[in-house]
This record gives sequence, structure tokens and C-alpha cells, in this order.
Amino acid sequence: MNRPEPKTAPPVDPSTPVHDGLPNPQRMLAFATLAMATAMAVLDGAIVNVALPTIAHELAVPNAKSVWIVNAFQFAVTVSLLPLAALGDSLGYRRVYRPGLALFTLASLVCALAPTFPVLTVARGVQGLGAAGIMSVNIALVRFIYPSSRLGRGVGNIALVVAVCSAGSPTVAAAILSVASWRWLFLVNVPIGAVALVMAARNLPATPVSKRSLDPTSVILNALTFGLFITGVNGVGDARGLPEAVAELVTAAAIGAAFVRRQLRLATPLLPLDLLKRPVFALSLATSISSFAAQSLALVALPFYFEDTLRLSETATGLLMTPWPLATALMAPIAGRLADRFVPGLLGSAGLLVMAAGLALVALEGGDPGVASLVGRLALCGLGFGFFQSPNNRLIIGSAPPERSGGASGLQSSGRLIGQSFGAALMAVAFGRWPEHAISIALWTAAGLSLAGAFASGLRRA
Repeated sequence: MNRPEPKTAPPVDPSTPVHDGLPNPQRMLAFATLAMATAMAVLDGAIVNVALPTIAHELAVPNAKSVWIVNAFQFAVTVSLLPLAALGDSLGYRRVYRPGLALFTLASLVCALAPTFPVLTVARGVQGLGAAGIMSVNIALVRFIYPSSRLGRGVGNIALVVAVCSAGSPTVAAAILSVASWRWLFLVNVPIGAVALVMAARNLPATPVSKRSLDPTSVILNALTFGLFITGVNGVGDARGLPEAVAELVTAAAIGAAFVRRQLRLATPLLPLDLLKRPVFALSLATSISSFAAQSLALVALPFYFEDTLRLSETATGLLMTPWPLATALMAPIAGRLADRFVPGLLGSAGLLVMAAGLALVALEGGDPGVASLVGRLALCGLGFGFFQSPNNRLIIGSAPPERSGGASGLQSSGRLIGQSFGAALMAVAFGRWPEHAISIALWTAAGLSLAGAFASGLRRA
């Protein structure tokens, strides 16, 4: 008796658009490609901070000026996320992701070989542009790599990669600098990027295209709005530069208003106003901004609390900063799977309530807390944030039509950056205005932002 041949998933034609996920093993290989590139982009956003004093000394620049090595990267990412996301909707996300990965890898090589500070700064800006090509469409690609029934799992896996890299960036930087020069912080990206490029060419799925065209005026207005906003926010905490910062923020608001008015007249706007008109999407984005502002505010305040108030060493501070992102990394994939079965908005509310409770407990901690107690409270914050992040990102990408996944992905990344910048600016304001109580103000404000995010999240329906 002849037995039927076992059925296997047919190979995916890389030129044929995918609508509901890839079969294995293509799915695993495609996600591995995303994970490698996303890890590099996240690490390079923070890994250089540890080496800034060494770089400033070797390239003979003042410490204050060396900060532009970080700012150039963040500025380029912020102003280019939405244009590149819109380009992904038009051309296909793979056609934005692969050039972005190639540019990031090439710029990493230039950073490693940079002979002067200006060359390094420009190369970091180009590297940020490449990172934006990766981050603007990575969540959109997840939607086409995983079937809709497992979208939460895919988003949770990406959140795991981001959390692990965020937690490990100081350790990775310290390990590299212990055996090699700062140039290897960039050079290690080159072989990883080359491998990721080969894997991307073979495994990333083709996605539907819309043939939309970019409006050059909108691109310029977008860059001016977000560029002035980020610059102004970063300058708010400097009392001497406060007038200039306020002027930049006012100018950003005026240009932003003109930007929005122009988008209202366009059939295919660069700023996805059509998505923001969807209540569940707008609430998800507002929740994301609020929660990342809370996280950024707390994570900037905590090292000062550990070193200035508790008189702990830098090593102890580094160890105590680990429980939060580690707990987030452990919880993110679990929450992603739960988001495929339960209402993501309620899961997000529960996570942010736990995060607010953890922040309140840290703020209430006495002057001589036990290490175990402090670790537990910080881990509670991380568990809450991880329980929120994956369901929220699933709602952001899942509430947009498939052909608008790029716009949703770009807004999700923009919301994260805006929230992080706003949180850091609030910390600077607290230090500048109420230095004696800045840490307490920051922690309670972060708890309040978490509660506000929990309320917004609870307003969402499936």
C-alpha cells in the first residue's frame, strides 16, 4: 500500500509578496536577520557612551564637544525615521531595510578608521541614517515574517532583542575596551553586518508596494520639526542655554503646525495622519511615549541615586542597573505570546500599573536600603515594562492596514525616541531647578507617567 508523501512547506519565492507569514525554516532565518541588524543598531545607540572620555582624549577634543559623537547618531535617526518608513510603504520594506543595513555597515567601517573628530562625527550621522533604515521598518517586516495569529510572539521576540542589547551595552563596551581600542566598538559591526546582508538577500520576504511618492517639502518640514524639537528638549536643562532651547521649541512647534497642515492636504502624507485618526492607534502611540518617558527618566536618575545618595561604586551601580532590563528581556516574549490570546490593551495597563508600583517602591526606599530589596523593586519595574511593551507594539502594528505597516513602524520608533528624549529632558530640568530633591521628583514623576500610560492603555479595545 502506497503511503502519501509527507507535506512540507514550499520554498518562498523572494520576489513574491508575502501576506500572512513565512513557513519555517524561512521564518527563523528571516527573524535571525532582523535580530542581528536590530542588535547592532540598538547597541551603537548607547555603546559609545562608555568610550567618550577615551575618544575625546585620543582625538584631542573637549569633553563637552565629544557628546556630538552620540548626538549625531540620535539626530540622524530621529529626522529620517518617518521618511524612510514612508519609502518602505512605497517601495517595499526589504528595499529600505537592506540599503539601510549596508549603509550602517559601511559607516561603521569609516567610524573605526576615522582619523579626526569631524570625520568620526559625520560618519556617526551616516551610521544613524543607516540605523533608521533598519529601525523604521523592522516591526513592519515582523508582520510579514510571522502569521497574524503569532504576531505578538514576533513582536515580543524583537522586544527581547532590544531589551538584551540595552541591558548589555555597557558590559559589551567594557569587554571590548578591556582588550582593544575604542575603534573596535565600530569594527565589530563589519563582519556581523556582512553576514546579515547575505542573510537578508536570501530570507527577507517581499512585501506589497503602494507606488506612493515622497513629498520633498514634507521631508524638509519633518527634519526641521523633529530636529529642532530634539535639540530644544536636550537644551532645556541648561540654565545658560534655556532661552535658545525655548526658541528652538517654539520654532519646532510653528514648523510642526505647518507640517501637519501640509499633510492634511496630501493624499499620501508623510506623517501618517490616517493612522492617528484610529483611536486604538493614537492611544497606543500616546501610551508608548508616556511609558518610554517614564523609563528614560528613571534610568537617568537611578545612577545618581546609587552613587551620590547611597555612595556606591561605579561597578556596583552597573550591577544594580541590570535587574530592570534583564527582567524586561525575560518578560517581553511571554507578554508577546499572551497578546495573541488576550486583549493587548488590558495587558499593557496591567504592566504599567506594576511598573508604577515598582517606581513608587523605589522612591519610598529608605536612605540605607538592602541590596536584595532594591534589586527586587527594580526587577518589578522591568517586569511591568516588559509586560507592557510587547502587547503595545502588537497593537500599534496590528491596528494598521498591512500596506501601512511602514508608517506604523516608523511612528512606533519615533514615539520611543520622543519619549526617551522627553524623559531625559525632565531629569535635566529637575537637576537644574530642584537639585536637592531631583531624584525623588524624577522617580515620582516617572511613576505618574506610568499611571497615565496605564489609563490610556485601558481605554483601548480589541
